[in-house]
Amino acid sequence: MRLSELQPSPGSKHSKKRVGRGPGSGWGKTAARGHKGQNSRSGGGTKPGFEGGQMPLTRRLPKRGFNNIFRKPWSIVNVRDLNRFAPDSVVDVELLSRAGLVKPQCQRIKLLGQGEVKVALVVKVQAASAQAKARVEAAGGRVEVL
Repeated sequence: MRLSELQPSPGSKHSKKRVGRGPGSGWGKTAARGHKGQNSRSGGGTKPGFEGGQMPLTRRLPKRGFNNIFRKPWSIVNVRDLNRFAPDSVVDVELLSRAGLVKPQCQRIKLLGQGEVKVALVVKVQAASAQAKARVEAAGGRVEVL
């Protein structure tokens, strides 16, 4: 079998139903939409969440709290995650992003002290806990808070 000989299975492909193309087609006049009503009109139908005029569920439920639209999320990295890097390397936002530890769009990183670190590294992050600093320094590295 060659690439040029590939074909879909018989019966798996069929032409699209073309409605509104005259009485001979069997789908003429109302084009299978029925007579009158909301769904027979062009642009007819309802938007998602519409409940027939009843007050929608999203508006019936109470709203609570405050959502800050200017919130800048933090990415958390534990010291146990730093063991994958080569000794004496500089671990910054770019390196953590390439390693898949933080998402590329998240620019604020906090280093936490869960686990052990066995390699000496220079870690450049926006924040670090005291325990994380102590563990990195105990392994012979240092933490630079930007």
